[in-house]
Amino acid sequence: MVSMENNGNDSPLVLTVDFGTQSVRVTLFNKKGAAVVMEREKYDPPYFSKEPNFAEQDPEVYYACLCRCCRKIASEHATLLNRAKAMTLTCFRDSAVTLDKDYKLVRPMILWLDQRVAKCSKKLPVISRLLFSIVGMLPTAELNRERSMANWIKEHEPENYAKIAHYISVSTYFTWKLTGIMKDCASNYAGHYPIDFKKKKFYRSPERHLKGQIFGVKKEWLPELVKEGAFIGKITPKAAEETGLPEGLPFYAGGSDKSCETLGLGVIDDRDVAISCGTASTIETTVKKYIPSEPFLPGYAACLDGYYNMDIQIYRGYWMINWFLKEFGAQPIEDLIISQTNADEFNKKLSNVPPGCDGLVLQPYWGPGLSRPLAKGAIIGFSDVVTQEHLYRAIIEGIGYALREGMERFAKKLGHSFGNIRISGGGSQSDEVCQITSDIFGMPVKRVQTSETSSLGAAICAFLAIGEFNSVEEAVFNMVHEKETFRPNPENKKIYDYLFYNAYELIYPRLRTIYGNIKEFNIEHTRKLKG
Repeated sequence: MVSMENNGNDSPLVLTVDFGTQSVRVTLFNKKGAAVVMEREKYDPPYFSKEPNFAEQDPEVYYACLCRCCRKIASEHATLLNRAKAMTLTCFRDSAVTLDKDYKLVRPMILWLDQRVAKCSKKLPVISRLLFSIVGMLPTAELNRERSMANWIKEHEPENYAKIAHYISVSTYFTWKLTGIMKDCASNYAGHYPIDFKKKKFYRSPERHLKGQIFGVKKEWLPELVKEGAFIGKITPKAAEETGLPEGLPFYAGGSDKSCETLGLGVIDDRDVAISCGTASTIETTVKKYIPSEPFLPGYAACLDGYYNMDIQIYRGYWMINWFLKEFGAQPIEDLIISQTNADEFNKKLSNVPPGCDGLVLQPYWGPGLSRPLAKGAIIGFSDVVTQEHLYRAIIEGIGYALREGMERFAKKLGHSFGNIRISGGGSQSDEVCQITSDIFGMPVKRVQTSETSSLGAAICAFLAIGEFNSVEEAVFNMVHEKETFRPNPENKKIYDYLFYNAYELIYPRLRTIYGNIKEFNIEHTRKLKG
């Protein structure tokens, strides 16, 4: 628990709930961006797997953790809690909860990190396949179909599919538990949902819409969408009894974890970019005009009304650090997602390997990507000088290259370059990682006063919702504070520029056909094994 009980004033506070993949954080923030009180509880377990690569959980496990955190704050800091004027929450993305007509859970929720895929034996209509083929997006559309959990449930659990009356984001589920109202904002529907992000509305007839039909989700299952920052309701008597929160505490729509993280880093326009060095690593910027991030990859609704986030995700991101430590670092890691590991030893050795890793270049496609659905991970440039430390640094550099590639796509769409990088997430706690990122991008990399930037972004949303600030700019100025800046080394930048343009960016185009062949091999091999 973090506590700043003697904060010296009686100004209003806001309460935020930040659901991560591994734990929940409940925090009281003041208007200076300080966490006055924070309670955190890890889920035990974060998820369970009935089969390899499955990741499921009863959302009540998460809610129970929320209740325990809130009750502890209510018990130990009642005076501070009574100063809370608003509440909001932020949550991990692309994890749907299914409820029946009586609001009972149909089945455990399937988390964003689950790797199962639907077969989708029934093809899309001919005209749809033709239209996707014309724009070169048929493989991406098919990957989206396969990754949609509604399609998997329909194929493998038709009896459960028939029971579904509500197909909602897990954030909507928590909102309903706290307020009794099933509403949410478009920012929390980034993922496999039939939504028009430009209009911030679900498609009117998803089953007949070119893109909407991909997901297997019916319109009547979906909740009402409100504007980001809109008042949703108040903490109900039942929720107050369960959580210890004040009955009637106003609850406002927040936004997704990545969007709140971007806001918590102070990136509120397209002059800067935000990098999240998390399990799934992302690069985002914020725009007021809707701009797709990539073909078929939309710009997402930001956690602020009237704003959008351009967003590119490296699905396995800093997950690769755990992968490396398990497979090459001799650490007893049981779960690559949730195991707590210490990479300090290898981070300190990063400087033992020269920038560019003596020509070892890694492309971190260890998970599927919408723009490159056939891609696999690749490492090239092995020689007899390569060591364990070379491979570790190549992972850090490879993630940096992939994120830089995303930034350059943003810059091309926007018609201008960026000024600074704001960085957060587990990987960002390493000075060495921040310096390598600065060198790869050739830009200053800044850290802010807290690593809990998603919670901080949610707090900014809440203060804006209740009118404590007159503008987003004023809120960010008062609540986000730069702490450290890492500046690029000119010589290192030259090395990374050369390898980025003359090696990294050439890998996928040269290997694309081979990746397709590998996918066909894996499909045929799996078919033979199953018999």
